[in-house]
Amino acid sequence: MQTETDIIIKCKSGNKEAFREIVQRHQRLVFSLALKMLCDEEEAKDIVQETFIRVWQNIEDYDSKRPFVTWLYTIASRLCLDRFKQMKRILPLPSDERVLQNFASDSQKTLENREWAAIVRMLAEGLSPKQKLVFTLSQLEGLQSSEVEQITGLDAKQVKSNLYVARQTIRERLKHLGYE
Repeated sequence: MQTETDIIIKCKSGNKEAFREIVQRHQRLVFSLALKMLCDEEEAKDIVQETFIRVWQNIEDYDSKRPFVTWLYTIASRLCLDRFKQMKRILPLPSDERVLQNFASDSQKTLENREWAAIVRMLAEGLSPKQKLVFTLSQLEGLQSSEVEQITGLDAKQVKSNLYVARQTIRERLKHLGYE
């Protein structure tokens, strides 16, 4: 099995098979981020395509001193923020609260994409795009603060502040919905 570094070197020389390997390895990661940010499966699929188009077009600019995944998250998160600004405000649907209640009552349940979107839409109402991005990267994607800083371009204090506000807002939303 080839290392990611070997595959990226091949991509830089125009090898499309190597690029296909990169896409296969990372498309779920990009889709996960986009779905949680945009709460729309079709928009998320578009972001995946746009992200990998940008990766292919800019692979020469990739700095191998940085983790590839961080660079990939940076591209995807910027595309999500741009798309988020273009979209109309995403309001939770009445059915979104039912999805959250069903999930909360069944600890064995695995969420489908549309259910993830419903829960995030429900909880993230009122968050700014930066707060939502920081929360998604940190809490939903499980990235370290240093990675979130690199991806977003925010400093440690800004990441911490945005995350704090996001958590407080979501905690209040949960309390409002009857969850402690």
